[in-house]
Amino acid sequence: MRIEFLGGTETVTGSKYLLEHDGRRLLVDCGLFQGLKQLRLRNWDPLPIEGSKIDAVLLTHAHLDHSGFVPRLVQLGFEGPVYCTEATRELCELLLPDSGRLQEEEAEFANRHGFSKHKPALPLYTEQDARSALKRFEVISFDQEHSPWPGWSWRLRRAGHILGAASVHVAWTGGSILFSGDLGRSDDLVMRPPEAPESADYVVVESTYGDRRHRDVDTLVALAEVINRTAARGGIVVIPSFAVGRAQTVLHCIQRLKKARRIPDMPVYLNSPMAADVTRIYRRHLDEHRLSAEECAAMSKEVTIVNTVDDSKRLNNLSFPSIIVSASGMATGGRVLHHLKAYAPDARNTILFAGFQAAGTRGAALLAGAESIKIHGAYVPVRAEVANLDTLSAHADREQLLAWLGRLRAPRRVFVTHGEPVAADALRLAIEERHAWSTTVPVYRESRAL
Repeated sequence: MRIEFLGGTETVTGSKYLLEHDGRRLLVDCGLFQGLKQLRLRNWDPLPIEGSKIDAVLLTHAHLDHSGFVPRLVQLGFEGPVYCTEATRELCELLLPDSGRLQEEEAEFANRHGFSKHKPALPLYTEQDARSALKRFEVISFDQEHSPWPGWSWRLRRAGHILGAASVHVAWTGGSILFSGDLGRSDDLVMRPPEAPESADYVVVESTYGDRRHRDVDTLVALAEVINRTAARGGIVVIPSFAVGRAQTVLHCIQRLKKARRIPDMPVYLNSPMAADVTRIYRRHLDEHRLSAEECAAMSKEVTIVNTVDDSKRLNNLSFPSIIVSASGMATGGRVLHHLKAYAPDARNTILFAGFQAAGTRGAALLAGAESIKIHGAYVPVRAEVANLDTLSAHADREQLLAWLGRLRAPRRVFVTHGEPVAADALRLAIEERHAWSTTVPVYRESRAL
């Protein structure tokens, strides 16, 4: 067996791990690179292998940094199946066409306003490309062994990160490897904790929060404080949020605070039709999260779902305290950019992030104290309060990652991926100190025999 790291190294995006054994090739995850420009440009680079020579793709979950390259891979000649859980397929049916549509809209906007260096600016793939790629998706169940080829098998265990998220155990004649995928938290407000992993000869573990512990802060108290002080200023709270997972948790928290009268009864706008669709998917997968059917329904109670472009534009002229939840979570694109242009210049308002911000994203720049951010080719001054409610993160922290690893028999080697360089190396050191296991932080396109 040989593994090649085609993404998810030295960054938290672009996860792609190519396994090659006995004439077969399996790509575990197929994610988009996001954040820094030099990373995003990799989405346009040719892969070191032709798409037609990859036999199958196996997704750990639906977030675009793990699934968003699938339509592009199909463009590059891939003709095999894309295996995933049922919830992952349902979420990808929303996320991938939306990704293509946003890319088309951003290319059209850039061409119309002339701020792109490319003439013309083109989308990486279109909405129709994404819909065509979805025809290749095949559902496999948790905890069932799947053996599509002689000498190969794999099994999925719940990872707790978002609906459908899985850790992947791949076995072949003579060895095995475990991919953590993105691991959820044991104390998440919505998702159930990750299941115990299956031991393997090799382990690939994520390290998004590999250099830190989540603060011991009551999420509801912290959220209420931000909302209340913004409302007291007469301001707007803009919450950039991932449509899958984070938006639902934010809405659940707001609903609980309103019900307990711990925040004013101010309007809440969900400017992400996709997030509303995702909420309905939660009701179909009650076994994967902590909420009841009634609590799922309550997430959207007294929330105005913004569907049309015109309604979205009207949100930029609010004159009374309100909450706007809008994608994307790192402010890399989507409707939230227009809200940032409208509300970032006013000191009464608050821009509230709800989790990790990758290097090179507007979210990271804002949290670092940027006095202005570039949106649609122009710089927007930032006078609004900028806050980060990192207690809403859906990723395990260092201690939770180490505890998950501690349930394994000692592997021959651990590969630490899906983390910024400092976080990945900190987790490497922690694994070596606590477990005394051989641990490596691979680099982009590194290849190893297993």
